Amino acid sequence: MKTKNIINPLLLVILIPFVTKSEQKPNILFLFSDDQCFETIGSLGITDIETPNLDRLVKSGTTFTRAYNMGSWSGAVCLASRHMLNTGRFLWRAEEASKKAETERAAGRFWAENMKSAGYKTYMTGKWHVRASAEKCFDVTRNVRGGMPNQTPQGYNRPLPDQPDPWSPYDPKFDGFWKGGKHWSEIVADDAIDYFMDAKKHIKQNPFFAYIAFNAPHDPRQAPKEFIDKYPLKRIKIPSNFLPMYPYKDKIGCSHNLRDEKLAPMPRTKHSIKVNRQEYYAIITHMDVQIGRILDSLEKSGMAENTYIFYSSDHGLGVGHHGFLGKQNLYEHSTCVPFIVKGPNIPKGKIISEPIYLQDVMPSSLAIAGIEKPKHVEFHDIIPLAKGETDSSPYREIYGAYLNVQRSITVDNYKLIAYPSVPIMRIYNLGNDPYEKNDLASKPSGKKVIRRLLPRLIKLQKEMGDTLDLTLSFPEFKSK
Repeated sequence: MKTKNIINPLLLVILIPFVTKSEQKPNILFLFSDDQCFETIGSLGITDIETPNLDRLVKSGTTFTRAYNMGSWSGAVCLASRHMLNTGRFLWRAEEASKKAETERAAGRFWAENMKSAGYKTYMTGKWHVRASAEKCFDVTRNVRGGMPNQTPQGYNRPLPDQPDPWSPYDPKFDGFWKGGKHWSEIVADDAIDYFMDAKKHIKQNPFFAYIAFNAPHDPRQAPKEFIDKYPLKRIKIPSNFLPMYPYKDKIGCSHNLRDEKLAPMPRTKHSIKVNRQEYYAIITHMDVQIGRILDSLEKSGMAENTYIFYSSDHGLGVGHHGFLGKQNLYEHSTCVPFIVKGPNIPKGKIISEPIYLQDVMPSSLAIAGIEKPKHVEFHDIIPLAKGETDSSPYREIYGAYLNVQRSITVDNYKLIAYPSVPIMRIYNLGNDPYEKNDLASKPSGKKVIRRLLPRLIKLQKEMGDTLDLTLSFPEFKSK
């Protein structure tokens, strides 16, 4: 009897490490960029850009080629995107939650608070831009940044034809990403690497959730000279949907007075767009090097095998597409972003074209952590789709909105964009016309699509809590 009592505790001591190891929840690493268009990953073959470490993620994980941001209630589109991300709510309900963000956080309704409740140690560095304290959301924070690095007057309305460029992307005197003496992307990577060292000390008790948020490639698009030199202007191609000026820009909230649109002269010149794209590619390639440092450090830590990695961006960017520099529009280049997931049982090198929202990363991580999806979270877990357990998206249509001047709906390959202040609608077949160059709205086929999609958009608006009445601008669709 005594022997039995002695042996059982010994067996427990022997078995505990094995039980702990087998039941250890996966770690979650979220890598997040700012203003990165879906086309800027080299291995996808869309753009001549060097991103060996993002290519490495594509090769070792599953890539979603149609991951969307819904839009914004503000000219600062990233503000809306990040509130949706951290609260799990769709656009207009996220706006309401943003007004009482600290209360929401304190009630445990923020992403990081949910992860804490599941036993995760939480880390954050970089861009936050959420109306709640990052320091209170996460266990460990460093170098929490605002919406964007500071821009200088010389950084706007440039370059002008036949005039010297007053600004340089690699001269530290213009501050921005260089403010403080070290490029912010490098600081974000330094913090992530330090976090892995700390997380390893606690990994048997607490898995980690790391929210690593680059400000890059947001303007001012700055990178060391060696990265600018990788992209001589002769290498830069002008987007095939380039326009000197978008015809409805003033009535859809995208005039030259909008901060993002002031970065280059109006009308757009091909030279100014080449220079802006040169700087865009350079800062992305520089960020990619930092991502490589993070991935290498995770591998060396021994924690990579039990870690899910998500990579995405808060929205895309125009940089010359359709005459836009910014993201305050509902074209694919501004709403569609990179989205990669890598981890245990995630297929390698798989490409998925089913539409999702980038904010689906939040409930997906909760599912991985074994957390039942809270009632307030409206986005969906896309891990079953990534693993091939289902082949259909959780969304029948994709919704888009910007202020009260733009709305869109995408169903399968057709997209309807409505401009109620013009008023006009545009129709694109994304399957045949991925760069949205051929507006079908005035053609019989396009009019047929409008009759089918606009009522669906109006219905979707009600589901979203969207109070804009499109029938005031398009009365022929008013319900009888």
